[in-house]
Amino acid sequence: MNIVEVLEKAAESYAHKPAVVFRQEEISFSRLKDKVFSLAQSLVKLGVKGGDKVAIYLPSWPEYIISYLAVWSAGACAVPLDFMLTQDEIVSCLAHSEAKVLITKHKATVSFPALKDELPLLENIISCQDPEEGALNFEELIAAGSPLPPVSNIKDDDLAIIFYTSGTTGKPKGVRISYLQLGAPPKSMSFFVKGDLGPKDTALCALPFSHLGGLIYIQNTITFGLTMVLMERFMPLEFLRNIQKYKVNFFWIVPSMYYALLQLKEFETFDLSSLRWIVTFGASNSPEALRRFQQFCPHAFLLNGWGLTETNAPTVVLPMGSKKIESVGCPAPWIQVKVFSGQGAELSCGQVGEVAVKSWVVTSGYFKDEVLTEETIRNGWFYTGDLGRFDEEGFLYIVGRKKEMIKVGGEIVFEPEVEASLQKHPDIAEAAVVGVADKLRGEVPKAYVVAREGKEIPVEDLRYFLRQHLAHFKIPHYFEFCSSLPKNRVGKIDKEKLRDKA
Repeated sequence: MNIVEVLEKAAESYAHKPAVVFRQEEISFSRLKDKVFSLAQSLVKLGVKGGDKVAIYLPSWPEYIISYLAVWSAGACAVPLDFMLTQDEIVSCLAHSEAKVLITKHKATVSFPALKDELPLLENIISCQDPEEGALNFEELIAAGSPLPPVSNIKDDDLAIIFYTSGTTGKPKGVRISYLQLGAPPKSMSFFVKGDLGPKDTALCALPFSHLGGLIYIQNTITFGLTMVLMERFMPLEFLRNIQKYKVNFFWIVPSMYYALLQLKEFETFDLSSLRWIVTFGASNSPEALRRFQQFCPHAFLLNGWGLTETNAPTVVLPMGSKKIESVGCPAPWIQVKVFSGQGAELSCGQVGEVAVKSWVVTSGYFKDEVLTEETIRNGWFYTGDLGRFDEEGFLYIVGRKKEMIKVGGEIVFEPEVEASLQKHPDIAEAAVVGVADKLRGEVPKAYVVAREGKEIPVEDLRYFLRQHLAHFKIPHYFEFCSSLPKNRVGKIDKEKLRDKA
């Protein structure tokens, strides 16, 4: 994707149309382009050139969007970081990526001088707030730059992003994304929704830009001329207010966000009639919750989808109008998806194995980690770590991650299957299942359950309920009721914390 050309075309076609709405303030496509090109020119003057790494460590503000697009306009490589990361985690990612510039804001727990001391390759820090010690000012750089695109010779296979899939002070895992692959999500989105997105539309973004799900909003906005209503963080009640206020046409969120929306007492009072389609990414463990959500926007298509950062999601999406909400759907024509056994044999319809993807959209591997690259990409296929199966119509069903497979006395139990059954209980708001050690059976399932407000669920009643839906060996041996489940920055349940707790 040539960001300069895409931005120039969008600014010419939709000059005064809002590209971004944030805290009720609008940024037009023309103004967005000027800010992006001005910042890009200033980055070039600072010595940023093709291949250099520019890290972005910000909340979900318009400055994050401008920074992404400016880095790409300059032909450099963006390193998006989650604003929840600690200083140690930032240092780890910046050192690994060899970042030359950091665009950020003040944070009490992060010291700019300390970062420079620890990172000899970090030449400049740019602050998006008032001038600070050891930092350049974001707005001053925009004011000093010319709103003209810098000259850069970008090739398709040049590195555009290094996505760190988790913040870690251990060995960081950076996913390589090329400039060619920047165009993959918009191409896939357009295919899956049959071209039903364009300048007439308003999308609501409540996902962090440090995650691929948030980045897709930016890519679609400049490609199709959408208006993006931006939320700094996901707040369920405010999310619904924004749908109603801005007559939002579509959004994509993770399953736990749907659960949070459905728990609101006010949920049924909002007008959601403007929605035309809504998407959940990640194998949903509660089709019932999604169907209930759709009752209040009956004219919207409900799409379940799947994909990873490494596969430039969306990779597989349920076709519009399909009732197979338990499935994540079918791949786009330019993407091959197969299921393989542990021995590398391709499996047939109905058989569960590891899902693998092959396409130009798939990452070339992990930055500075050839061992991990060779482990995950074999014979041109990227092995995702997800387990799944195809039905006779070619629809893919994700049954869980490899590590979400519990071996109970020789029987296989998939955690998401148990979670889906728990979610059918009318008094359960949210649930997660993990495997715990058992002397007799090796492993058994343990369920963490959040009851709906004001509800109490006797364990024996819950066991009886699950017997109607699951084989006896799949029923959790232990139940722990809690007020909430731990979540990561994207809103997904953090099962690693639950496993550590168990």
